[in-house]
Parts: sequence; structure tokens; C-alpha cells
Amino acid sequence: MPRQREASPLLSLPGAVPAEAPDEGVAAHYGDLFREQRALADGRGFVDLSHRGVITVSGPERLSWLHLLLTQHVTELPPGHATEALILSANGHIEHALYLVDDGETTWLHTEPGDEEPLLAYLESMKFFYRVEIADRTPEYAVVHLPAGSIAEAPKDAVVRETAHGRDLFLPRGELEPFAAANGPAAGTLALEALRVEAHRPRLGLETDHRTIPHELGWIGTAVHLQKGCYRGQETVARVHNLGKPPRRLVFLHLDGSEVHLPPHGAPVRLAADGPEGRQLGFITTSARHHELGPIALALVKRNVPVDAPLLAESTAAAQEVVVEP
Repeated sequence: MPRQREASPLLSLPGAVPAEAPDEGVAAHYGDLFREQRALADGRGFVDLSHRGVITVSGPERLSWLHLLLTQHVTELPPGHATEALILSANGHIEHALYLVDDGETTWLHTEPGDEEPLLAYLESMKFFYRVEIADRTPEYAVVHLPAGSIAEAPKDAVVRETAHGRDLFLPRGELEPFAAANGPAAGTLALEALRVEAHRPRLGLETDHRTIPHELGWIGTAVHLQKGCYRGQETVARVHNLGKPPRRLVFLHLDGSEVHLPPHGAPVRLAADGPEGRQLGFITTSARHHELGPIALALVKRNVPVDAPLLAESTAAAQEVVVEP
């Protein structure tokens, strides 16, 4: 039975509004979505991601063992160097997305809320005789995101994962409230999601379904290393890479700003020329309100949808930008 996670103590901050699935347990916003977005874009504030799962892998063979399981090349991952990786099914479909950093003794990773338990079970099943120790650290550590350009100092006992998009801190849960008090303003998950959509970055469970392969989302290169050895699902990765024909592709959409309603996850995408009763060619994965761009979205559409074709998201007009080349 999945563990019931306690709500973040930062939901007691002024103006905090709880987030909905898949981000239950933390704040969606603190009363001013666009102000929070602008703060993050300017390198100020932080985002409480304490609902995400945290797993550690330690032991002398941790990197060589992880290398056998992941889509990423990690055998010589330098301490402090951040990377991301996927775990695929035998058919090459995405099952888990991991965001990693190694501190020289332990590999730290965070994953989607609730995914730590099935991920932990899979890792334990693949342990065999390797000298590794796997632990669910979610009860002890919270993830906090600092935007790119932030000058906030990480506590000495935090593990830092730094990328071009900012820093993820693995912070002892007892330090969450003192950290928030010293490093505001707090921004909610909706602000971070809007910036994620703007950056065309996929997220497990939103941009993925049971048959998604990495090529459809642009995860080749960032999370999938094409020159490494065997891992589960590699045959599909190699075949689709060589043929160059993933069945679907991720697109970025500018939605009609006159619409009050944002199309939800799963909303159908059609050609505008066919009208709202036309054949469905894809679906909305994430929609957001951006402080500069207005209503925007990511969507997964069939590969052969013309790249310049005006689209409809439900009944909302949408102009597309290419994320993954057809």
C-alpha cells in the first residue's frame, strides 16, 4: 500500500493554496502566480518540492551498477555533476525518470511524487550480487528548487544538484522551514510548471503515457546516451534513432489568449481546419499561464501532423512550435 505522505509545513505560509495532482502536498501558489513566476525568472526565491521522492544508492559499485540499468552513461559520473536518466521497459517505453547527482560516496536521485516506491522495488529486484545499498530517503530529505541565477546559499548538510535550469537541494526535512524563512519569496509549483513548459522540458506522467518512447519527447541526448552499452529497451532506442521515425512528437503551443479556460491534461488536439469534431491527432500534456507568453501548453501529436498547421486544443485555437522534429 502506498505510503501516505504528510503535507509540507510550508503550506502554512501566508497565501498558500494547495496544489492538485500530481503535486499534492505542496503549494500550487502563494497568492500571486505571475509575481512568483517573475521572481523565479529573475533568479529569486525557491520552490518547495518536498513531495518528490528521494532515493540514494551507495556502495563501491553503485555507478557501474546504475550504468547497467539506466539510459544515461554514469560509470564515470564526477562528484557534483548533475545528470538525468530514464528506466525503460523491454519494449523501450518510459517507466521512470530520475534526476541524479553523486557526492563521491552516494548517488542521490529524486523522482516524481509516489514513483519512489515502484522505482525502489525495481532497483532492489536488480541488485543481485552487486555491492550496493539502496534506500528510500523521502521521509528524511526534502527537495527544494532554486532558480538559475539564485545567490541563495545551500546549507552545509544539503546535497546540491546544479543544472542550467537551477539547483535542486536535497535538504534535511527539519531544515525546510528555516531555509524558507531565510530564502524567500516562496513560489508554487504552478510557477515552476509554467517555466518548464516554456523551456519545452517533459515530465514523467504528464508528457508520458504507457507507450511513450524517449525520442517523442526530446529526451535523446539529455537523458539517453546513444553510445553506451546494453540496457533494457536499448533495441527500441537504437532502431527508432536509426530510422528517425518516432510515432509521435512533442510540440509547444501558444493558446488563444482570449480563452479563460485552459485545456486540461488529456484534452484532444485536432487540426483547426477540421473543427472541434475532427479527428483527434494528439492530446494536451501540460497547459499553463505564463507571465509573458500568456496561455501556453505542451502536447503530444502524431508525427505526420504538418509543423505549420494551426491546431485546436479542445475548442481553443493553438499555434505550434516544433520541439521534436518530425
